[in-house]
Amino acid sequence: MRILLSNDDGVHSPGLRALYDGLGELGELFVVAPDRDHSGASNSLTLNRPLTVVKHSNGFRSVDGTPSDCVHLAVNGLYPKGFDRVVSGINTHANLGDDVIYSGTVAAATEGRHLGLPAIAVSLVNNGHFHYQTAARVVQTLLRYETPVPLGARCILNVNVPDVPWDELKGFQITRLGHRDRAEGAVPITCPRGTERYWIGAAGQGRDAGAGTDFYAISQGYVSITPVQVDMTRHECLPALREWLEGVV
Repeated sequence: MRILLSNDDGVHSPGLRALYDGLGELGELFVVAPDRDHSGASNSLTLNRPLTVVKHSNGFRSVDGTPSDCVHLAVNGLYPKGFDRVVSGINTHANLGDDVIYSGTVAAATEGRHLGLPAIAVSLVNNGHFHYQTAARVVQTLLRYETPVPLGARCILNVNVPDVPWDELKGFQITRLGHRDRAEGAVPITCPRGTERYWIGAAGQGRDAGAGTDFYAISQGYVSITPVQVDMTRHECLPALREWLEGVV
């Protein structure tokens, strides 16, 4: 296989290196990642300036842009020969529930899917032990399986892995996205010149986190595998909205 690797934590992230080392025996690996941390960048593309690509001594390439920029450039410009799939990660923290809306890790995978490639986003639910090798082995296991993943053309896999040694994983579960409580309030700070500034508050805890959700699987020690669709249409609302619109107009 020819596998494109990217992430949102930056080209020097230990998670990216662990992913590269863990998947090496599966085929040719190509790394194109942001030159710095772009967590929370979501699916943004840089359209107001040209992008610079730097090749590093280890063969990795970095881009002064977003995760989506990286995958877009790799597929549509940097390599004349195509790829078989895209893997984004290993993210240094969880991407559970509503996190996928903001996640640059998921965005890199989504960009690959937009460009016609099967894609996986993988995150470590970090509790300070940094078992990136466990997450890399999870991806290796998924890619080794001979039968292709039965996904639609607009879907990616969002994979979250407990931060434990491989032998302590309870197994794998197919899950749905849960939902978080409202985020904590913005944190004001005052810079040395007296200007008030703000940090975005921490994400809320799991609210819809019962059995069947990604939150629950992780809490029980399982790898969570969630199929995520690009189509954000709330289809079940369409009939009621059509009826409402008829009354309005």
